[in-house]
Amino acid sequence: MSDTSVKKIDSTHSPKGKLGQKYLASGKSLSMRLWENEQPTEDKQPTSRDYETVGYVINGRAELHIEGQMILLEPGSSWVVPKGVNHTYKILESFTAVEATSPPAQVHGRDEN
Repeated sequence: MSDTSVKKIDSTHSPKGKLGQKYLASGKSLSMRLWENEQPTEDKQPTSRDYETVGYVINGRAELHIEGQMILLEPGSSWVVPKGVNHTYKILESFTAVEATSPPAQVHGRDEN
């Protein structure tokens, strides 16, 4: 019997969330999403999520404000936002990044609030 959990996702057909994220591959305990060409933003209110996030910057620049720190995200940077920690992002220039979340962010609308 072959494993049916192995999937290939073509991002050109991936669904998008309300915040602009494109949902990529997703398993039972982990999922990926793409933030593509996000444009500069004004200050947003900090929020906390009930999932952990790790990300990798493909291009552009952003600031991650977390726990009283500001972390500059640039191409090649990776980061972690622990579950339940207040944080916000400020996009400085057109920004593209891939994130993985555990548990999957899109389940039960976790990332749409």
